[in-house]
Amino acid sequence: MFGEFLQVSQGIDTALAALLGLLIGSFLNVVIYRLPAMMLRGWLEESVGNLMPADSGPSLWRQVLGTKGPAIPPSLERCAADAAVVLEGLPPLTLSRPASRCGQCGHGIRWYENVPVLSYVALRGRCSSCKVSISARYPVVELITSAFFALCAWRYGITPTGALWAAFAALLICQFLIDLDTQLLPDSLNYALLWLGLGAAALGLTGISLSSAVWGAIFGYLSLWTVYHAYRLATGKEGMGYGDFKLLAALGAWLGADYLIGIVLVSSLVGAVLGLVLLGAGRLAHKNIPISFGPFLAGAGLVCLAVGPAEVKQLVPFAFPFVPG
Repeated sequence: MFGEFLQVSQGIDTALAALLGLLIGSFLNVVIYRLPAMMLRGWLEESVGNLMPADSGPSLWRQVLGTKGPAIPPSLERCAADAAVVLEGLPPLTLSRPASRCGQCGHGIRWYENVPVLSYVALRGRCSSCKVSISARYPVVELITSAFFALCAWRYGITPTGALWAAFAALLICQFLIDLDTQLLPDSLNYALLWLGLGAAALGLTGISLSSAVWGAIFGYLSLWTVYHAYRLATGKEGMGYGDFKLLAALGAWLGADYLIGIVLVSSLVGAVLGLVLLGAGRLAHKNIPISFGPFLAGAGLVCLAVGPAEVKQLVPFAFPFVPG
């Protein structure tokens, strides 16, 4: 009787988590689309501001070239001033503003057109105004997020541990798609993932010691940092970005130092599968298109969560040489 009650309770928890995952997945679509645009706008505003005359102290131009260096070209200063006016006139861009609109016709999306998955099905994947196709990725992200939330609730219950692993999944889904689209790994997401992992380990919620989490973050960062600089010295080229170092550090904080080799191994498998998918979709038709490493790492983290950290160690024990058999 008690066992049946527990099963019913677990099923209710899983269903509620799945529903919450659909709602969070809808928000993740906003983050994936807008956060890179917000970053790019911020960088442009900063660049233009650095070319403008400083209100106090030497300008950036003078700090770089010195007082005896050439003056900033008047044409460049005028362009910067014009660009500053244009940027100041742009509407606000945040995760909440402006309201969601069709990218083709500007139709404002009503609340009943924004219900996860159901609205996409009801609209048959098209804008209600201009009938242009809506990417199927939106409901796919919602469904994947829902599945991970349901998995976390089924495995850990509606508990702080379950909520933390659900947040882990949500952040990795964002990093996977943002890097795939833009070759950017936002620091705001990497740092959130890193500090959540360290905090969860300190509270004993991830099943690894704080020491292992800290060393996982340290070795995760330094391992790719070393590879990056070795490759740069050997070829004169940059093989990856600093965001990859931070992402592996964050995964190390969640899974522990002994998991790093396993993460890299799983990331190579994710990369092979993703490469085949992109090749089949025609994304890799041109050999000069670079492929980011971030999606492989984020995908590896999601695979480890889906399979289960302990189960991954059993499936590929050779990737964990420092763990007693």
